[in-house]
Amino acid sequence: MNRCVPLSLAFAATLAALAPAAASAQSAAIDGQALHRSFPQNALRGTIVFFAPPAIALNGVNTQMAPSYRIHGTNNLLIMSGQLNGLKATVDYTTDVQGAVREVWILTPAEAAKTWPTTPAQAAAWTFDAIAQTWTKP
Repeated sequence: MNRCVPLSLAFAATLAALAPAAASAQSAAIDGQALHRSFPQNALRGTIVFFAPPAIALNGVNTQMAPSYRIHGTNNLLIMSGQLNGLKATVDYTTDVQGAVREVWILTPAEAAKTWPTTPAQAAAWTFDAIAQTWTKP
């Protein structure tokens, strides 16, 4: 009679024991209780309307997403743009070298209430605190 537990069975049992703890920690962050997002200094604030991918309207101007775009929801999870057709939201966004929108973060009301530059000229003139995620006007 073989009394050795196969390594893969022991590994599976360990993963099963740890899964509930990881799931509860993730759900707390998703609910927004412990979630703090950091945005890059080159991100700008704007209003976006999503259409059929990759078409968008950014600050009232029709444009499109870059080929490698990413959209982060308010819980910071990636969202497929097809789910957002018709949605209008306040966002922070970055662009690629051609000016196409590369990365988008849909903001929570608390994030949207913070002062953030809307143009590259404002970003160049203001001072950014990366730790506090705040901008200071001159």
